Amino acid sequence: MAPVPGLSKGALLPRGYDQRVTPVEPRPDDDDVARIELPRREGQAPGAKPGIEPHELASMPSEAGQALVTCIDYATDEYGHEDVTDVPAFLARHRPDWSTVRWINVAGIGDLGVVEALARKYHLHPLAIEDVLHVGQRPKLDSYGETGEYQARLFVVTRILTLVEGTLRAEQISIFLGHRTVLTFLEDPGDVWDPIRQRLVTKGARLRQQDASFLVYSLLDAVVDHVFPILERYGDRLEELEEILLEKPDREAVQEVHRIKRDLLTIRHAVWPMREVIAGLMRETHECLSDATRLYLRDLNDHVTQIIEVVEAYREIVRGLAETYMTSLSVRTNEVMKVLTIVGTVFIPLTFLAGVYGMNFQHMPEIPMRWAYPAFWVVCVLVAIGMVVWFRRRDWL
Repeated sequence: MAPVPGLSKGALLPRGYDQRVTPVEPRPDDDDVARIELPRREGQAPGAKPGIEPHELASMPSEAGQALVTCIDYATDEYGHEDVTDVPAFLARHRPDWSTVRWINVAGIGDLGVVEALARKYHLHPLAIEDVLHVGQRPKLDSYGETGEYQARLFVVTRILTLVEGTLRAEQISIFLGHRTVLTFLEDPGDVWDPIRQRLVTKGARLRQQDASFLVYSLLDAVVDHVFPILERYGDRLEELEEILLEKPDREAVQEVHRIKRDLLTIRHAVWPMREVIAGLMRETHECLSDATRLYLRDLNDHVTQIIEVVEAYREIVRGLAETYMTSLSVRTNEVMKVLTIVGTVFIPLTFLAGVYGMNFQHMPEIPMRWAYPAFWVVCVLVAIGMVVWFRRRDWL
């Protein structure tokens, strides 16, 4: 199965799902309008085999060296960091005896050899492996008990939101929680976990005194909290757009409103399911999840709820701005039509007078008189002034 353009290198399509996007052909008059590209779903063969076994990864297209692997071991009084270049040799070694928690982070899933090695070492479930490689998953929580060769693990899928040059991007993060090990898989290098790493370096930090499940909570908390600065930026821009649309509405402003509306929808799709994930973790009685972590998950649930409320409020503001633009446009159009109508109405009697005296009748008593022409203009001016005064008294001007 070949990699798909537009996805991270090495990402594979799920069964029957085509994530290639087909852009809508723009009309000549709106080339600069941002358009939503929707994924398409194609037919799925009945009875397709679910999941991906580790040995199947060897036969799939892969790009060696496309994954950056780091490992952090820590305990209350010890800390160790390693940039892994030889994954098989690294996995062949035992962790230090003092290590309470090991965190292995894989940035980039293009090298399927790395995924295969970790899947074999930690006995990852085939369904979870499939979800790691098939990016675009909805945030979710899966619980795997210890059955046969598979170890007990919690599998969490979430989405990280980032602004890159003003463009909102949503990438999948897959997290495996074991008793003493945490595995994280990112689509591409780059994350928001540097503050977590700094806390791990600090001796005596609460994070180093807790178990692996508390590390997963901290990672999820960083992903969720990273949404707040993004929302603040959108909030400031919405205030600016509101002033523009009220004072001098233009097409560029309303196009930006629609772009923000699309981005808010992306944020909603990424954050809304997280409420279910956090609620599931709070109810989860899995052996890898500690009671202390469940307590802190309440705070994370509050953050998710707050983000959802802010997103919904901003979506209401966006709808209001779109209506404001249409109202302003309608009012401006009505003002133009009002002026044109008044000008046309003023010239109706003048046109009548000009039409009467423009007829070529032989017997029109006024025509030979010397004062006829000036009198005509005096009457026209008086009629026009009279009509304008009348319009003002009626508050039509």
